[in-house]
Amino acid sequence: MKQFIFSISLLLSAMTMNGAVKVSKVEPANWFVGMKNPSLQLMVYGKDIKNADVKVDYNGVKLDSVVRLDSPNYLLVYLNVGGAKAGEMPLKFITGKSSVTIKYQLKNRAMEGDKRYGFSNSDVLYMLMPDRFASGKNINKPLKGMNKYVVDRAMPSLHHGGDIAGIRQHLDYFNQLGVTALWFTPVLENNSPDNNGFSTYHGYATTDYYRVDPRFGTNDEYKTLIDDAHKHGLKVVMDMIFNHCGFEHPWIADVPSADWFNTPDWLKEKKLDGRNPMTGFGAKDGKSKYFQTSYKLTPVLDPYASKYDLHETVDGWFVPSMPDLNQHNPHVIKYLIQNSEWWIETVGIDGIRMDTYPYADRKAMSLWMKTIDNEYPNFNSVGETWVTEPAYTAAWQKDSKLSDVNSYLKTVMDFSFYDKMNKAKNEETDDWWNGLNRIYNSFCYDYLYENPSNVMAFIENHDTDRFLGNGKDTLALKQALSILLTVNRTPQLYYGTEVLMNGTKENTDGNVRKDFPGGFAGDSHNAFIAEGRSEDENAMFNWVSKLLHWRQNNDVITKGKQIQFVPFKGVYVIARQYGDKTVLTILNGTKNEALLPVSRYAEVIGSNSSAKDVVTGNSVDISKDIKLQPRQSMIIEF
Repeated sequence: MKQFIFSISLLLSAMTMNGAVKVSKVEPANWFVGMKNPSLQLMVYGKDIKNADVKVDYNGVKLDSVVRLDSPNYLLVYLNVGGAKAGEMPLKFITGKSSVTIKYQLKNRAMEGDKRYGFSNSDVLYMLMPDRFASGKNINKPLKGMNKYVVDRAMPSLHHGGDIAGIRQHLDYFNQLGVTALWFTPVLENNSPDNNGFSTYHGYATTDYYRVDPRFGTNDEYKTLIDDAHKHGLKVVMDMIFNHCGFEHPWIADVPSADWFNTPDWLKEKKLDGRNPMTGFGAKDGKSKYFQTSYKLTPVLDPYASKYDLHETVDGWFVPSMPDLNQHNPHVIKYLIQNSEWWIETVGIDGIRMDTYPYADRKAMSLWMKTIDNEYPNFNSVGETWVTEPAYTAAWQKDSKLSDVNSYLKTVMDFSFYDKMNKAKNEETDDWWNGLNRIYNSFCYDYLYENPSNVMAFIENHDTDRFLGNGKDTLALKQALSILLTVNRTPQLYYGTEVLMNGTKENTDGNVRKDFPGGFAGDSHNAFIAEGRSEDENAMFNWVSKLLHWRQNNDVITKGKQIQFVPFKGVYVIARQYGDKTVLTILNGTKNEALLPVSRYAEVIGSNSSAKDVVTGNSVDISKDIKLQPRQSMIIEF
C-alpha cells in the first residue's frame, strides 16, 4: 500500500530527464485493469507541461487524445486501457529535445465489480464525524505542512482532534450497539486555515481528492479501518462532494481552464488577493461578481422554472470558501467519476453518500451514477436531496417515472420523514393532521417511489438540530426510533443519540456536533462503556441496542409488506407482515392514557391471542383491548 503516498518520488520513476519537462503529480496515482469502461483520464501536473507531446508504449494501451487546458501547468491525457494487463506503463512527455518518462502503475482489481455489495434496507447506518467521535493518537498540536489551524475542544467550530485510529478503536462499540454500517462525514484533505474561530473540521471543503486528511490519518490507515470494519461485519459509506471543492485546492491558485468552475469571474477581482475566502471577501458589497446559490432546489425539477432561477441554484456557489465545480465540463465530471471509482477499488468502501446532490449539474450526476451502476451493479449510493416533499425526493430515485432524466441514483434521503417527525414530537395526535398523522400522511405518498426500501430515513443529522433539542424527552425519541427502525426504509442514526446527546444550531453547527463522551484523552465521562454511562444513558442505550439487534436479519422488517392504519383516538399503528409473521408498531401520540381496540386491527392480528414485546420480552395479551401509557411506544411480534 505504499503507493498511497503521493510523493512524486514514490509515484513516478523518472527514466530519462533532460531539464525542462517536469511532472510533479499525476491523478489518479494508479489505475486498475479489467474495468468495464476502458477509458482512463490522467490529469498531469507540472510547470509548463501543457505543450508536451505524449507517447505510450504498453501492450493493450492506446493513446486516445491529449487535452491542453488554458493553464500551462496541466495536461489531460486520455488512454484506452481495455486490453492492458497489470504492470508499470511507461509514459513519455516530450518538449522539443527534452523529455521525461514516468512509470504509471496499472493494478489488478481486488474483485470484479459485481462482487461489491453496498448497503441496503437490511442495514442501519450510523453517521459520525471523525473529528468529533474519538481520538486514537491524541495529537493536539498542528501538523507540519498544513495551513494554520489549532486543536481546541473548547471551541465548537474548530478542530477537536478526532481521527481514524479513534474510530477503529471503537468498532466493538458499534457491534454492541447493533448498527451494521458506518457513514463518516468526509475524510479527504481539507487544508483550509482557521478563520475567526471557524474551520473546515467537517470535511466538506476538499483540497485533495486523493488524500485522506493527515489529521485523520493516512490512506493506508483508512483502508485498514475499512478492512477491520468488514471483519466486524460493518460496512463503510464514504461521503463525497462533487458540487464544490475547498478554496485551498490547487485548482484555485492555478485554475486549469476558464470553465473549470461555475461563475468564476469574481476570483479575478484584485481586492481578493491575499484575502481569506471564509470572510466572504466583500461578496455582499454590491460590487463583487460573487454569485451564490439561492439554496432553493425546486427549480431543478420545476417544469416552469426560469433559466435564471435554475442558474442561481446550480451554478451559484454554496459559500464563498467552497468554489463551485462545473460538471458541465466533461473533463471535470470525468475526473470526479474516476475519483469515486478509485476509492471503491483502492480501499473497498461499501457505499457513497453524495453531498448537495441537486446543486450539481443534473445530467452530469446522472452520468456518474450510470457509470457506477454499470461498473458496480450491486453497489449503492445515496444522494442528499433536501426538500421535504416526497414528490420531489421520489423524482431523484433511479428509474423514477416522475422525471424526464433518469438519475440512476438508487437511494434518496427522506427529508419528508425527518420534517414530519420533528413537528409531530411537539404535538398531540388529533383526528386529522397533527402529531403522528403527519407521519401517516408522509408514508401515504410511497407510491411515488420506485423502491421505498431504498429511501434513507432519519430523524436528525449533522446539519439539523439534535432530535432531543436541548432536552431529554426519551418518550418522543423512542417513538421516533420505533417508527424509523420498523418501517419500509433504510434507517440512519446520528452518533450519540443512543446515549442522549443533544444540542441545537442556534449559535453554531458545532453544538450539534459535540464530542462523543469518552472518545478523547482526559474525558471524565465515558459513554462507550456501561460503567461510564449514567442510569438514563444506559437505559436508552440498552433500549436502542435491543431493537437494533432484533432488527438484524429480520425478514419481516426488510422484506415484509407494510400496512398502516389511520391514527385513531391518538394511536398510530403500523404493521409489517412476511410469511406467517407479523410485527406491530403501536404508538400513543397523546399525553394521556389511550386504549388500543384490537378489533379495529383484526386484519393483521387474525386469530392470535398473544404477542411478545420485542424490547422487554414480555408477553402481551392481544385478545383484548390494550391500555397504553402517555406517549408509550410498543413493538410486538407474533
